[in-house]
Amino acid sequence: MPLEVHIVLLSLQVALLATVLILPLGIALGWLLARKEFYGKSLLDALVNVPLVLPPVVTGYFLLLVLGPTGYIGRYLDAYLGITLAFDWSGAVIAAAVVSFPLLVRAVRVAVSGVDPKLEDAARMLRAPERDIFFRITLPLAANGIIAGAILAFARALGEFGATIVFASNIPGKTQTIPLAIFTFLQQPNGEEKVQYLVGVAIVLAYLAMLLNEWMLRRVNYATT
Repeated sequence: MPLEVHIVLLSLQVALLATVLILPLGIALGWLLARKEFYGKSLLDALVNVPLVLPPVVTGYFLLLVLGPTGYIGRYLDAYLGITLAFDWSGAVIAAAVVSFPLLVRAVRVAVSGVDPKLEDAARMLRAPERDIFFRITLPLAANGIIAGAILAFARALGEFGATIVFASNIPGKTQTIPLAIFTFLQQPNGEEKVQYLVGVAIVLAYLAMLLNEWMLRRVNYATT
């Protein structure tokens, strides 16, 4: 398999797994921040959004401190479970997930806030279980925002660079995603052709992501009308 094809496939794998990984928690946290008032809510909101304002390399260094081979948690994962996240493709997934997580949570929060609470209150008056209210009322009505947030998170994960290069490194054939490969080939004497190929692929993937987002939104709108 050509190296460029492997880079593209690895990037898609990392971005997709990162999005799937953060989706359940992102939906839960977005709903919690939109619907509940509790002590420490502002602190939780700030914590969730910290990766948005931190330089990605700082986020990567923090991941290295926590989940690296000698990190606070990473040392125990390695010693007791044999799991090594740093300098591995799974580390690239974690880095992409952490950086894109705030975008998903913010989108879900806005979407859930846009759902009329009176609809949920009416269901409670009819003694509907909270689980049914969430899955049959809140989630379907907020689906547009959740889909948009998931697509945005996927696109952000696909373009992640700073946190990935620090935590997962830039290892060809193992952790080298499209942004890392472009950075590497730009420094090579004959790398311009490979750079152009990867840039073209990145543009196509971004465009396809937007088309997918539009198609899914139309499907949801059709199903709820």
